[in-house]
Amino acid sequence: MRITFFGATREVTGSCCHLSVDGIEILVDCGMHQGKEGDYKNRRAFPFEPRNVGCVFLTHAHIDHSGLLPRLVRQGFEGRIIATPATADLAEIMLYDSAHIQEKDAEWLTRKSRRSGKDEVEEPLYTVDDVEAMIPLFDRKNYGETRKLDRGVRYRFTDAGHILGSATLELWYSGRDGDKKIVLSGDIGKKDNPILRDPSHTDRTDYVVVESTYGNRLHRRMEESIDELVEAIETTFARGGNVLIPAFAVGRTQDILYILNKLVRERRIRPLDVYVDSPLAEEATKIYLSYPDYYDEEAMKLFRARRSKALRLHFTKAVQESQQINKIQSGAVIIAGSGMCEGGRIRHHLKHNIWRPECSIIFVGFQAEGTLGRQIVEGAQRVHFLGEDFAVRARVYTIGGFSAHGDQRELLEWLGLFQAKPEVFIVHGEEKSALEFERAVKEKLGLVTRVPYTGNAFDI
Repeated sequence: MRITFFGATREVTGSCCHLSVDGIEILVDCGMHQGKEGDYKNRRAFPFEPRNVGCVFLTHAHIDHSGLLPRLVRQGFEGRIIATPATADLAEIMLYDSAHIQEKDAEWLTRKSRRSGKDEVEEPLYTVDDVEAMIPLFDRKNYGETRKLDRGVRYRFTDAGHILGSATLELWYSGRDGDKKIVLSGDIGKKDNPILRDPSHTDRTDYVVVESTYGNRLHRRMEESIDELVEAIETTFARGGNVLIPAFAVGRTQDILYILNKLVRERRIRPLDVYVDSPLAEEATKIYLSYPDYYDEEAMKLFRARRSKALRLHFTKAVQESQQINKIQSGAVIIAGSGMCEGGRIRHHLKHNIWRPECSIIFVGFQAEGTLGRQIVEGAQRVHFLGEDFAVRARVYTIGGFSAHGDQRELLEWLGLFQAKPEVFIVHGEEKSALEFERAVKEKLGLVTRVPYTGNAFDI
């Protein structure tokens, strides 16, 4: 087998791994790039011929893993997209949403060009029609089912515990000196995450491709993170402000709602008005509710109990409803995408609140290099977005314990459970994080490691 890395190499976004074995071409994920040079990377030609790819294994629905699938189809891919049922359902709504954004952005840029006297026409990365052509290609497979692909290749999904339906992929194939196995981690969930089960594991492999998003740091304990969330909400409301939480519509939003609901039920905070300003998040929450078998024991008990909601929860769809939220001066928790503040409705809520010292912004997920969220987290005094400069006077919290990714300790534990000593490829982490994680893997586990660059290929 030849493995070639075409994304998420010494960076977090754009996951894409190309496998070639016995004439079969396979992709594992086909994700969108975000942050610095994201648009350029998303628009450049695929470094392989899409028509020659037999199938894509999709580890989970997040855009940095799924976001270029419609473009792959647009350029000739006709194979299967193999994913868990929940991943397929979530990817469908996310990619329709992404296509709408691509079309609107292209339309706006074209109008802007024509107003300036130019005839340039901006083409979207892909359209709703491309997504419609992609949907029938999904082939849903459950966790734990070992299936045959072709020419002796077999595969199986195990639960990665990251978001609903997220999977680690196991692949068996014939190597030069007998049968071989490679495990591709996808994104590995943190233990004791809300709602979902902890990541599962397999006992043996020859090669591992592992993420390293938090490969150079440790998360705070969940209880400490919850205490910080309670403190942030209470002090913000006491100052007369609002709480803004930039959150991914799939995964993080559902986790935060679960935690807030539990806090109110336990009377650790008073009943809240929570505004989820994301039609996509509402659709994703409905999908979460339709897969209770994926929950951990605690979440399953609450689901079966069907207790009344403790939150005053408001989902908004129309733009006019979103604009009405900005008339609220205090006492609101506003959850909106995008999680890295790169687009979506969160930017409009920042516009009305980021300059107010009585307000707070709580970051509950990773902020990639070059994103607006990263600028705010790193302490920028002023930021530019929506065509204006804004002073950052709101209090900024970064609560890493709510991350859906395992930290360095958990990633090392995951790797250390393999009985033999596999060769390790480290991806999906900024360069500093990936290299520090590599050092830890060598020192603590004694494994052979590589941190590939984009385009690096290896025969395994």
